[in-house]
Amino acid sequence: MEHDTIAAISTPIGEGAIAIVRLSGEQAIAIADSVYRGRKPLAEVGSHTIHYGKIYDEEVERDVEEVMVSVMRTPKTFTREDVVEINCHGGLMSVNRVLELILSKGARLAEPGEFTKRAFLNGRIDLSQAEAVMDMIRAKTDKAMNVAMGQMEGRLSQLVQKLRQMLLEMIAHVEVNIDYPEYDAEEVTHQLLIKQSETIKDEIEKLLITSKQGKILREGIATAIIGRPNVGKSSLLNSLVHENKAIVTDIPGTTRDIIEEYVNVRGVPLQLVDTAGIRETEDIVERIGVERSRKVLKEADLILFLLNNNEPLSVEDKGLFDAIKGMNAIIIINKTDLESHIDLDEVNTYAEGRPVITTSLLKEEGIDQLEEAIASLFYETGIEANDLTYVSNVRHISLLKQAKQAIGDAMLSIEEGLPIDMAQIDIRRTWEILGEIVGDTVSDSLIDQLFSQFCLGK
Repeated sequence: MEHDTIAAISTPIGEGAIAIVRLSGEQAIAIADSVYRGRKPLAEVGSHTIHYGKIYDEEVERDVEEVMVSVMRTPKTFTREDVVEINCHGGLMSVNRVLELILSKGARLAEPGEFTKRAFLNGRIDLSQAEAVMDMIRAKTDKAMNVAMGQMEGRLSQLVQKLRQMLLEMIAHVEVNIDYPEYDAEEVTHQLLIKQSETIKDEIEKLLITSKQGKILREGIATAIIGRPNVGKSSLLNSLVHENKAIVTDIPGTTRDIIEEYVNVRGVPLQLVDTAGIRETEDIVERIGVERSRKVLKEADLILFLLNNNEPLSVEDKGLFDAIKGMNAIIIINKTDLESHIDLDEVNTYAEGRPVITTSLLKEEGIDQLEEAIASLFYETGIEANDLTYVSNVRHISLLKQAKQAIGDAMLSIEEGLPIDMAQIDIRRTWEILGEIVGDTVSDSLIDQLFSQFCLGK
């Protein structure tokens, strides 16, 4: 299957100006040629050129589509195979008809992510760069896009390979010590191992420091908007989204279910959830919404807790403060356009040092201060998003933690004077773990699982 010529639609399904059918493999040009009619056959054109022509259907004996065809010859292609991209009209019927003709001429429908998988298997990119391709597609902010771009360019790969080379040198020194004990190089080897182990551990720790922000940039912050009914939760959602996504009325309990939306707050992606107002109610439908709100609350990374400036803190407000104890939260006192009846000292006591922001969502006041508070929470460590060695992938973070543990075990063995071949076990284990990040020591089943998550045609 790895040597078949594959084809798939590489653009989103639906109506559009242009759709692209992509082919890759030894027979890509020949198969495209079998349905193409132009000034000259594709087999005779130069690499990385684009040509106008028609797609011809032998069954109906007529042209069925007007196209522009790009021809890219191995090895200077994404997959390092011959690649053809057929640009046709973007309607469902037109692009499917082109794909069906290509498949009828001997191409196989590509599996999800198979083009990128071939780029990896053919040495065009390593595994971390392949994963960055999907991160770029899914990026929801400029900062997330920049992080994915840096990874796709090989920033993380280069650092990991550098660390793996250092580990190989350490393993070589240990082997010399074991194979040629007469040279009495043990003391030199111990000093070298300790020094290089510390360097490797420090580099891994630097990467892990960025992992919290990196993971959030990649996946977004799960953010729940909570509060009693009619405090302005739906208004806050609409203000952050800059669109009327939620119904806003003066009637308590309007929101019966949770409303989810991604928003970009100063480069920070928020997976925003507007919950039903949490209160005791006899309404069966509203009660279901309240229960779902409580579940969302437990799973959230950040809480935006709204209070009503026009009313003193209620028992329900205090209960919600108890529910979010110890969680990341920003307290928002809304409706500052109305007369204040809330005790700010009491709110600050319950907030326990967490930010307290005042807003009038009706008059669109205080949104800038809220966005600044969200951004400052995210960038609390002072790390900039343009750090070229950001780690955002959960798999990479897990492997880096394992590598840190393994190199730490090696250092402990050396410091405690254990036989040097005992330390070698942990050093080799560190080398293998880091190899899993770039795909040098990863299993076939994991590769298949990773690429199966890609979209069809990528």
